[in-house]
Amino acid sequence: MMKPALLAAALCVAGPSLTSADSIDFATHLGNMLASENLCGLTYRPEAIEALIAKKVKADDIEFPTTLNLMTSGSEYRIRDLTASAKVAHCSQVRRAAKAYGFIE
Repeated sequence: MMKPALLAAALCVAGPSLTSADSIDFATHLGNMLASENLCGLTYRPEAIEALIAKKVKADDIEFPTTLNLMTSGSEYRIRDLTASAKVAHCSQVRRAAKAYGFIE
C-alpha cells in the first residue's frame, strides 16, 4: 500500500486532469442530492443541475462524472434504509438545498 505522502506526491506530479479535493467534495454532496430525489419525492430541473455543474466543475475535470456516479450510488445505498424520522430530517434539508440551488421551485 502506498504511503499517504507518496500518494499525494504522485497525484501532484500527474497533473491538472486529476480531480481536486473540492471537486470530490462537490461530487459527494451533489451525489447525495441526486440520490435523494426519488426518496424525497422530488423532481429536479435538469437545466438547474447543468447550470450548477457548469459553475462549480472545471471543464477539463474528466474524472468528475465517474466520481459523481460513485458518490450517487454510495448515497443511494446509505439512504435506502433510513428510519422514518431520519428520512424526514434528511429530506427536509435536501428539499431546502434543492430549492436554494433552483433544482425545484
